[in-house]
Amino acid sequence: MAHIDLFFATLSPYAYLAGQRLEAVAAKHGATVTYKPFDILGAFARTGGTPPKDRHISRIEYRAQELPRQAKKAGLPFNLKPAFWPTNGAPSAYAFIAAQNAGGGDLGLLMHAITRSCWAEEKDIAQDAVIKDCLREAGFDPALADSGLLEGAETYAANLEEAVERGVFGAPFYITDTGARFWGQDRIDDLDAYLAGDL
Repeated sequence: MAHIDLFFATLSPYAYLAGQRLEAVAAKHGATVTYKPFDILGAFARTGGTPPKDRHISRIEYRAQELPRQAKKAGLPFNLKPAFWPTNGAPSAYAFIAAQNAGGGDLGLLMHAITRSCWAEEKDIAQDAVIKDCLREAGFDPALADSGLLEGAETYAANLEEAVERGVFGAPFYITDTGARFWGQDRIDDLDAYLAGDL
């Protein structure tokens, strides 16, 4: 059975634009998925990336055109300048890790609910009430937002170390059990083809 490690940031617009397409591809191929939320800014600092606010104006302008285009292609509502971005992504990542450890809900939906809250619903994903609503929507106990903070922090830090070691430099980033790497929501079709043996 194929396996995919998904490194993502709860603050990433591209993780939001992935929707739940990865989950559909995984189900199609009978693949399992492990979700690994990590500190994307920490990864940028260690892999040669630049935070969006510090990029050259050419890159900023291109991003401003490309994100709405990708949202339209994905059929997802999108706000290029959400009210609560950037914000602290750690609390939502810790809650996600607690949910993954607890089981019983839909992790793909949880990732989408958190990122959608930021990029389409003008909500601050650093706030407990928003995180609890996302947990509830995805079938998890909202109280998970209040528990497992220490374990969440440790796993979040470990995920960053693992990401850097395995060649991750952006989000979302997909790595198969054979070591094939795919960066970005616009590479999900390539991942699908790879799992089918066509790439």
